[in-house]
Amino acid sequence: MNLAVVLVSPKTPGNIGAAARAMLNMGAHDLRIVAPRCDPLDSQAIAMAVHAEELLRSAKIYPTLREALTDRDLSVGTSARIRADLPAPRHPALIRPFVREAAAPALVFGPEETGLVNSDLEQCQMTVRIPTGDYASLNLAQAVLLVCYEFLQGQDDVQAVNRKTATREEMEAMYGHLHETMQLIGYTDAVRARHTLRLWRALLDRALMSSAESRLFRGLLRQVQWKVGDAAARGTTEPRSAAEPSNTATAEPDAEA
Repeated sequence: MNLAVVLVSPKTPGNIGAAARAMLNMGAHDLRIVAPRCDPLDSQAIAMAVHAEELLRSAKIYPTLREALTDRDLSVGTSARIRADLPAPRHPALIRPFVREAAAPALVFGPEETGLVNSDLEQCQMTVRIPTGDYASLNLAQAVLLVCYEFLQGQDDVQAVNRKTATREEMEAMYGHLHETMQLIGYTDAVRARHTLRLWRALLDRALMSSAESRLFRGLLRQVQWKVGDAAARGTTEPRSAAEPSNTATAEPDAEA
C-alpha cells in the first residue's frame, strides 16, 4: 500500500528516528515531515532509526501540511479529543477499509506536546483514535507503530478495490472556491465563515469525491459566481430573455468523468 506517514512539526530528533523505525516495522516507506523544529538527520534520529536510516534520509520536508498532502486522495488525522465542528475520532478498524481502498492514503500525526490543531484536522477527511486505557498519552513513535499496524497489517474481510478519489489539493482548491462563493452570495460572513466551512467539509469529505466530481461541483460554483456578476451588471436578478446571450456552456467540460 502507498501509505504516507506525515509528522507535523516534530520537536525531538529521537522521535522522528523512532517513528521511521516503526514505519519500517509495519511496511510503510513514505515519510513526510512538515516544518520540523529540529534536524531530522540529527545523530539521535539516525541512532533511533536503526535499520530505517535509509527511510529517514529519504524523508521529504514540507513547509505546510497542505503541500505534504497534495498528491494524497485520503488523509487520516490522529486525535484523542472531540473537537467542535469536526468529525469525531473513530476506532482504527472502522477506518481501515477506507485506507485499504485508497490509492494514496496519508496518516497524519501532530506535534508531541499538542497533537494536531483544528486547522490541521480540517485538512483530514477522517480522524482516528487509538484505544487505550485510562492513561492515553502515547509517544509519537508508539502512535505511528500502532496505527500503521492497524492499517497495514491488521486483518479484515474487506477486499481492496481500485478507486480514484480526488487528491487533497483538488479538494482544498474546491473548498477555497466554495468559501469565495459563500461570501459572494451572502451565505456566510467573515465571522461565521470558518465554522460554516467546517460543516461543509465534514459533509463533502464523507462523499469521497472523485476528481471528476470535484470538477463538477466547481462548475456549479462558477455558474453561481457568473450569475451573480451578470445580475449585478444588468441591475436585476430576473432571468435573461430568450434573445439575450447567456453562459450556457459553463460546466460542461467539468462534468466529464
